[in-house]
Amino acid sequence: MSQVKPTILVTGGAGYIGSHAVLALQKTGYGIVVLDNLVYGHRELVEDVLKAELVVGDTSDRPLLDKLFSTHNIAAVMHFAAYIAVGESVAEPAKYYRNNVTGTLTLLEAMVAANVKKLVFSSTCAIYGMPQQVPMTEEHPQNPLSPYASSKWMVERILADFANAYDLHSVVFRYFNASGANPDGLLGEDHNPETHLIPLILWAALGLRESISILGTDYDTPDGTCIRDYIHVSDLADAHVLGLEYLLEGGTSEIFNLGNGSGFSVREVIETAKVVTGCEIKVVEGDRRAGDAPILVGSSDKAKTLLNWRPQYADLRKIIADAWQWHQQRHRSGDAV
Repeated sequence: MSQVKPTILVTGGAGYIGSHAVLALQKTGYGIVVLDNLVYGHRELVEDVLKAELVVGDTSDRPLLDKLFSTHNIAAVMHFAAYIAVGESVAEPAKYYRNNVTGTLTLLEAMVAANVKKLVFSSTCAIYGMPQQVPMTEEHPQNPLSPYASSKWMVERILADFANAYDLHSVVFRYFNASGANPDGLLGEDHNPETHLIPLILWAALGLRESISILGTDYDTPDGTCIRDYIHVSDLADAHVLGLEYLLEGGTSEIFNLGNGSGFSVREVIETAKVVTGCEIKVVEGDRRAGDAPILVGSSDKAKTLLNWRPQYADLRKIIADAWQWHQQRHRSGDAV
């Protein structure tokens, strides 16, 4: 008889990456409780598609967290709940520090009080700032360039201190560009407002926006446009399950990059999308955006070695094809952008 796996609290589990992690956990046999304030998350993805338990609330609500930990036998937490728009964080830093840092601190204090000492944390490669070498490893100097990136960097520092003081151990994943959608079409990327390149290109293919903008064509790259490391969201979710199991088996705190280790330029992404969709996509060339690095590519060797993580969907065409399937069904069925 197989052993029953424990229950995991997934904060932000109604969002893009969080919902894919919930699906990966379900497939592996874990019990799930999703905590999401639904500011950006989608109730129907949790309740109708994933059929998981959804608690609507915020990580800054300590009484709610205490109740969750006392009424559910939670073994670990996967923490995705965060605001992620870089530009907005510059305009509204207080919003980002309050939600991303203070909200996380409240969650961690509730975990310690409930003797839940294992956390998988959603961080970002943005904490590195401008690359000093490529590919970037976990040892790359950290120089966050936005309040969003700083908020993630601060949480990483807090987690290191909590490991020392309270024996609360964490696996921190620094993502590169999460992309794509569940290959079965169950889940996908649906931000409002949307700021990520691939969905914006696909919206242009669907006629939901007039064009796609290339912000800078004079970078020191083969075609003059920025190069980024795109990782399929399902591969990302699988890494989180492996990170969780590492902790449940007694592993101590570790930090891992998650990327494909190869990069594609903005022009390459657009041209691949044209092939995948069969649609003509209008391109508008504009000026550089402040703070954009020419090349951001990460090394995921550590995750492959320590967690035995093996990305299954590294091909850009596959990443875009899965996203295209999702956006077609999501937006042609009448869902508003």
